[in-house]
Order: sequence, then structure tokens, then C-alpha cells
Amino acid sequence: MKILIIEDDPRVAELIQRGLEEQGFIPTLAYDGLSGKKLAQQIDYDLIITDIILPKLDGLDLCKFIRQIKPNIPIIMLTALGTTDDKVEGFDAGADDYLVKPFEMRELLVRIRALLKRNNKTATGTGNVLTYADLEMNLHTKIVKRNGIEISLTPKEFNLLEYMLRNPERVLSRVEIAEKVWETNFDTGTNFIDVYINYLRKKIEKEFDKKLIHTKSGMGFILKSG
Repeated sequence: MKILIIEDDPRVAELIQRGLEEQGFIPTLAYDGLSGKKLAQQIDYDLIITDIILPKLDGLDLCKFIRQIKPNIPIIMLTALGTTDDKVEGFDAGADDYLVKPFEMRELLVRIRALLKRNNKTATGTGNVLTYADLEMNLHTKIVKRNGIEISLTPKEFNLLEYMLRNPERVLSRVEIAEKVWETNFDTGTNFIDVYINYLRKKIEKEFDKKLIHTKSGMGFILKSG
């Protein structure tokens, strides 16, 4: 498994490199955003780890660029910025996971294995269309439609809606959503899941009469028609 590490702090970059090598991965280092961009274009990596604050090209713009050319590659963002807004911005740029510095190498490895496992499942999965009521999601083309009208979603909004479509008419707690969609432990000090639920509501309900995403007070959210 080839992993690209984009990190401008040599100490942190080399620490991650050593940790990955010990686990049998093949890591490549880039110390600025432009170098990382070039490598991501030239080589098919299995996963990318990037800092947000980088010289020459910041991690958010880099992540958006990578998502355009390689939409399925897992991306983990490492950063010292840990507020809800920072996390939402990272996920909106296309990150699959978000780890706040300082972090333990063990935790990074758990996140890496979870993303690689999920990516392999996605690549070999069968049944490419999910439907509920008048909502339709094509997992291959990444197109979402409601009543035949195409709806544009960010990668995280898409993943959240996919999980809800796979679990309709069942209350999904914030903890479950965090673990299954973000593959991370739910931080009760942040409200980023509620933020994404609201984003999703605006996109799939605003122009339509029927609500599909309902809040169960104190319990979570449910995809339900009527």
C-alpha cells in the first residue's frame, strides 16, 4: 500500500513515515502543497495524509484538487485546528477523516486501516442505485436525484445520505453516524454532525413539499417519508 504524506514539519513527517514503514506501508514524503500536488497527479497512491497549513499550496485547496482528479482516494487531514468550523471546512474540501494534532500513531493507523478497508468494499460493491420515496442515489456516477431533479452534494453530504438511504426508517444516533460515516469517535463538544444534517436538509428538502429527514429529540435522526 502506497501512502503519500504531505507535511511541512520534518519531525512530524518522518515520525509518520517511520510508523507506516514499521507496519509494511510504502510512504512518500512531500514538504509543501505543490510537491504533494505533483506527486498525487503522477502516482496512484492508496491513501493521502495531508496537513492543512502548508507552504506554496494549502491543504484545503490541495484536497479539492485531488478530489477532482482522483475522487475515490481516501484523504486524512492532520491539523492543529480542531473547532467544528475547521472540521466542516476540511470535510467540505473532500477529506474522509480529520485528526487533530497532537495525535498518537496508533490512532492514525486505525483511521488508515478503516479507510482502506472501506475503500476496498466500495470498489467491489454490487447494487449501484439506492432509492427511497422519490430520492435516488447512483453510487457509480455519484448522482443524486429527487423527483428526477439532480442535486449537487459534497463528498461528506453524499456519504451521510448514503448511510441514511441504507438505513431508512430507523433512528440513527449521532454516535452511530460519527462511527459509520466519519469512522471516528463522536466528540460531544462539537456539533458538526448537526451541521451536515442541516446542509443535507437544505439540499434535498428546500425545493420539495415533503420532508424526508426528521429529528428525534435526544435520540438522533431518521429518514422517513411523511
